[in-house]
Amino acid sequence: MIQLRGHHLFCLLGYRGMGYSKEYVVNMTKLHQRLREYPDTVVELVEGPDQLCEKYPNSGEYHCKDQNIYVRDAVILEKLGLKLGEVLPWHDIEHRVKDFVIPSDIQTVCETCNWRSYGVCEEGIQHIIDGKGLWEVK
Repeated sequence: MIQLRGHHLFCLLGYRGMGYSKEYVVNMTKLHQRLREYPDTVVELVEGPDQLCEKYPNSGEYHCKDQNIYVRDAVILEKLGLKLGEVLPWHDIEHRVKDFVIPSDIQTVCETCNWRSYGVCEEGIQHIIDGKGLWEVK
């Protein structure tokens, strides 16, 4: 089982191998590939730092405990009709993205995210809507 916080559900959709540090990228790529290859993988929705946060570089201010991140987590879970503590397979999360999200939602839901300007999350959402699953990261 993989533990994920709300906003990381969207981060995984847009993930292309970029990250905060080499260690973070290795961890995220491994988790991303697992979900891509095995969409039956069970995900538990948690509050606060999750398995991706474990490898976030410690540069003084711990991004993963920032109050704005908790707000983004809650907004994304609400958008998907999910609740903290819920346990479900990754493919169910993809179905919810397909049913409840459009690419332009990133502009408001993730308004303060530094990665938004790359446009990869909108592309990732469209990829899910088109039934293609997560992007392949090499």
